[in-house]
Amino acid sequence: MSENFIKHNLKIKKIEPIIYLLPVIIIYSIFMFWPIIQNIYLSTLSWNMVSPNKVFVGFKNYLQIFTDPEFPLLLRNTFIYVIIMMVFNFIIPYLIAYVLARLIKNAAHFYRSLLFFPSLLSLAVAAIVFMWLLTPLGGPIAELFKSIGIVPPNWFKSRGYVLVALSIITAWRCFGFNLIIFIGAILDVPDELIEAAKIEKASSWTIFWRIVRPLTSSAALYVFIITFVFGLQYVFTPIHMLTQGGPNQESTNLIYVVYQYGFKFFQSGKAAAVAIISLIIFLIVIVIQKRLEKSVFYAN
Repeated sequence: MSENFIKHNLKIKKIEPIIYLLPVIIIYSIFMFWPIIQNIYLSTLSWNMVSPNKVFVGFKNYLQIFTDPEFPLLLRNTFIYVIIMMVFNFIIPYLIAYVLARLIKNAAHFYRSLLFFPSLLSLAVAAIVFMWLLTPLGGPIAELFKSIGIVPPNWFKSRGYVLVALSIITAWRCFGFNLIIFIGAILDVPDELIEAAKIEKASSWTIFWRIVRPLTSSAALYVFIITFVFGLQYVFTPIHMLTQGGPNQESTNLIYVVYQYGFKFFQSGKAAAVAIISLIIFLIVIVIQKRLEKSVFYAN
């Protein structure tokens, strides 16, 4: 009797975690896994979202995307957005956070609040603000350029400039959030280590590179990943509001072209295929994150 009771308890203990996880599994299955499966199926169809006829085409949509002359441009733009965002939303806030957390004593909270303020605004508001700032006809930036004898470019209509302008809008909006994360991580670095380095007459840069950077690597990895997401996804709003992918698709990226294929050209199969390609890119980033996690520092 006791053996049967023990076996019964062991069986219950084995299935107990599954019972606790069941609500989460159901929610994820309905709202995440099932839509992904449906999207994979949709990527194998030729359908305009209106006709009742759905034609199965297999991998034809993927082949058309990869052989499209615009596809290298989409990858290039996406890569440029990510690189610019890494500079403005990863490297710069990392350094400024160190200055605000460890080097500036007076009015540090004021500067933090000032730099965080744009994060309270929506990307739509940020796009409108920069549309006014960068307009070549009477905008503040244009007037500043004219005052020093420089002809202001048409930021949202010129090749090259448009990528920078849209990236700056997104970076300005997201800058404060990353900054606060870095400040919190840097303030957690033990003061004893910083003071010991100062006694040894280490420079501020040496303290940052040799002490602060390794001990805040976990926060840095998190910010790195979300900045990558910002570069792919968040730039959608300023693109949609200000350029619609122009001029000549010079400002579009993989995320925005999903919208174009689906809701402008009514090619839902190609839109789903590009979405799957973007999903694969995100999965690759997740794999990289898991690999990098082995080399970052966690306090516990």
